[in-house]
Amino acid sequence: MTMPSTPRPGGRSARIQAAVHQAVRELQKEQERAELTVPAIANRADVTPSTIYRRWGDLAQLLADVAIEQLQPDQPPADTGSLQGDLRAWLIEYFEEMSSAPGRAMLRDVLGTPGHANAGKCDGFLRQQIEAINERALARQEVPIDPEKVIQIVVAPLLYRILFANDTPTTQAVEALFERLTMPTKT
Repeated sequence: MTMPSTPRPGGRSARIQAAVHQAVRELQKEQERAELTVPAIANRADVTPSTIYRRWGDLAQLLADVAIEQLQPDQPPADTGSLQGDLRAWLIEYFEEMSSAPGRAMLRDVLGTPGHANAGKCDGFLRQQIEAINERALARQEVPIDPEKVIQIVVAPLLYRILFANDTPTTQAVEALFERLTMPTKT
């Protein structure tokens, strides 16, 4: 009895994914999102449309997969020398990216698919960045910050503004929420 094989890293499956993702990114630069089609992407990637449907199911899932790849951080947050500096710089950069037209489109693509797996990946990326900041803080003998607190006080309100109020959070808005986050609570 033979066991089903899993895709090999760097094998045919990885090459197809890379070609299809590249085709999506190229076509997104050339045309409006509403004009993207599976046949056009397949043609650009030199695969059959059935390959895309078999692997991703539909265009929405494919766009979400590409968005998740683009949202995954490719480097740790900047090291400014302090927890507060690192966190402030990262939050400002994060919200500049997410409130840009491409950032908004990626968020919509990720959230426009059924289930919670895609949104969960984005949550994981965000928490990894906060944890990287916390690890550096610990190495500097600073007290780390609770990631849940960062998400509730800063991230959630600003993402709400981006997604539902179609608002672009300013640096001042990020700073104001950051101040709430870092102010000591009175007892």
